[in-house]
Amino acid sequence: MHPLVFISGATSLGFLFALQEWIHARLWNMQLTLSLLLKAWGAQYFIWGVLCWIGWWTLRSHIYNAGWKKLLLFFFPLSIVVSVLEEAIWVSLFPHIPIGKPPMPFLQRLSFQLDAEFFDNLVIFWSAFVLFRSIGYYLRFREKERIATQLKSQLVHAQMRALRMQLNPHFLFNTMNGISSLMRVDVAAADLMLEQLSRLLRITLHRGDAQFIPLSDEMEFIEMYLAMQDRRYSGRVRQTMNVDPGVHDALVPSMILQPIVENAYAHGLSRIASNGLLSIEAEQRGHALQLSVTNNGVGILPPSPANGNGVGLSNVRERLLMHYGSEHSFSMSQLDSDRVQVVITLPLRFAASPNEQITGYGA
Repeated sequence: MHPLVFISGATSLGFLFALQEWIHARLWNMQLTLSLLLKAWGAQYFIWGVLCWIGWWTLRSHIYNAGWKKLLLFFFPLSIVVSVLEEAIWVSLFPHIPIGKPPMPFLQRLSFQLDAEFFDNLVIFWSAFVLFRSIGYYLRFREKERIATQLKSQLVHAQMRALRMQLNPHFLFNTMNGISSLMRVDVAAADLMLEQLSRLLRITLHRGDAQFIPLSDEMEFIEMYLAMQDRRYSGRVRQTMNVDPGVHDALVPSMILQPIVENAYAHGLSRIASNGLLSIEAEQRGHALQLSVTNNGVGILPPSPANGNGVGLSNVRERLLMHYGSEHSFSMSQLDSDRVQVVITLPLRFAASPNEQITGYGA
């Protein structure tokens, strides 16, 4: 859609029509010079090229998104105005046309040309409109393909982080070491912890490429993660979860809460010796789903190498942006000196079929 390419292409199309008319005139022994036809047709399509490109440059978003109402109330009148404008410019450039007619004033020549070509001008306008609209659909299709590819890559990375206990091999090592120690004093507890770890890894693997899952499945994943963290921190943290029953089946991006919960432990709860508090809530707010994670600790620390680089939260922000664009919000705020809250607001959406298995791993 570069103006030089587009306008040159339109002018070239006019030259082809001029050549066609010249050949037709020769076959019927009509006296029309090729140079005059090239000038007339070339000028006409050059004007159309300029007008159409200006329309695309100024109105492309309206062309891409126009509904029937805008088509009838805006673009149809615009097609009439542009058709008359193009013909007026062309008539002013060729005062001796029509050939073989006595000299006529400008308005009479314009009326003569409109009688002959007004419908053709409308066809050209709407052909250009359809072309631009098609380009818009094509660009959207390519953009969706690009975003889908990025989402798939992001999801694979998120799954790999969950398999390693979300970017923390040391935690996995400590969990296995804790299981080994419990085997000597509490076989039942060690067995339960090993079962929880196994289920966590199994769920992560069986989700496959699912990008959206029911909130209830995400909460099941979080519950097992919290149970393991509770054993790791020996009851130092009181965990609460409050989920509105009406949003259990709402769709959320897979593994969207786990990086936030991990961040709460890594940068808040792990820095206090007792009386830790972690609260997870999910509720409906109008036509939106609000997820919040609140924890105490040391508040929001300034970024530093010691505090980590925020890869988990950055990943969450990027995935939310690609999934929802401007239809979501993500905020992190300090409620008081030692309490931090992360709030995510998403469009409230449900699966098309209530019985549809999105994750595929079962109960």
